[in-house]
Amino acid sequence: MKAIKVGLLGLGTVGTGVVRIVEGHQEDLLNQCGSPIEIAKVSVKSLNKQRAVDVDVSKFTEDPWEVVRDAEIDVVIEVMGGVDHTKQYIEEALRSGKHVVTANKDLMALHGPELFEIARQHGCDIYYEASVAGGIPIIRTLLDGFSSDRLTKIMGIVNGTTNYILSKMSQEGASYNDVLEEAQQLGYAEADPTADVEGLDAARKMTILASLGFRSHFSLDNVQVKGISSVSKEDIAYAKKLGYELKLLGIAEREEDLISVSVQPTMVKQTHPIASVNGVFNAVYVYGEAVGETMFYGPGAGELPTATSIVADLVAVVKNIRLGVSGKQANYAYKDIKLKSDDQIVSQYFMLLEVADKAGVLSSISKVFGDYDVSLDAVLQQPNPALPEAEIIIITHDANKAAIDKVLDVFTTMDVVQKVKSVYRVEG
Repeated sequence: MKAIKVGLLGLGTVGTGVVRIVEGHQEDLLNQCGSPIEIAKVSVKSLNKQRAVDVDVSKFTEDPWEVVRDAEIDVVIEVMGGVDHTKQYIEEALRSGKHVVTANKDLMALHGPELFEIARQHGCDIYYEASVAGGIPIIRTLLDGFSSDRLTKIMGIVNGTTNYILSKMSQEGASYNDVLEEAQQLGYAEADPTADVEGLDAARKMTILASLGFRSHFSLDNVQVKGISSVSKEDIAYAKKLGYELKLLGIAEREEDLISVSVQPTMVKQTHPIASVNGVFNAVYVYGEAVGETMFYGPGAGELPTATSIVADLVAVVKNIRLGVSGKQANYAYKDIKLKSDDQIVSQYFMLLEVADKAGVLSSISKVFGDYDVSLDAVLQQPNPALPEAEIIIITHDANKAAIDKVLDVFTTMDVVQKVKSVYRVEG
């Protein structure tokens, strides 16, 4: 029985996990896909580095092109990261008839449609389950499990670093900077955490989820993004006092054919299941017209969780090879994108205002909301012992984003409003 030969681009944390699973689960893999699977060649940065797994050193190369251009390789697994050079390797692999499994969210968010087309032209598969939410099988679920449903909303915690930071701030009353420093020391956050804390990593993942869920090709330009770097422990405390948790959520919504996609810190009602997702865990909440509400929860990163998704994709590729159906994946993105305008994006909002502590302030602020047809769900006014001013906390009823932006513009011109300290979307 001919073995399926795999070339591995990268042998870091995730690549090591892939080797562990493939080498350790040979009997299971053989019975699942009908062929033995062999790691035949591995691209590494250094031939002399000590490895956490036992791999024959004769299989190592420092040149990724040796893996891509090896005629005996059937499947290339890419876990090296990066975009520009990695794209070249994957394109070459597909054009030479090799199937591809990747965990590269940046690459798939930026260049997915191009790579799908090359794969189709050359009769190859390209799978990317591990690019979003690590060990949670959300991509396969959106493609297959919900293929008979029409989704109306995908809402998720898809970045473990920011969820760890916000969870610790909530649980310990700590400041953003202190928790970020701790996350960096523990290896949860990079030395330069910008991609995580400013929402860029989550935005790339949401382009993938929105594309799959709503059958259109979304790009990063279609996502409104706001990160967590301005979140204060005061915000967290007020959220908890009002019965909410603050989470960085990716939100993709559809009404009829109009869609909005965003990433932003959001106040989530504590009774909502996603509010209890803490630490580095991820969760994706999916609403369908037929199925109703479902949630998928699990580790968003890590050696074996992510490697499990990669090897599951590898099994799917091998099954397709044996069935003779490689490169025949249905076109999931067949709809034109119709984005909502700001006056069509509707939700509740939380605001924290620093105002002059005198009579009539609340009525003048309420009038501004009324002028733009924004009704109020809750209002709390209280003095701040640390300030000569007072603070007003407001939660609106459902209001469109354009109206909220106009209200905020007016507040910047009012003498009684010293500062708009925080504005967050409210969910659940």
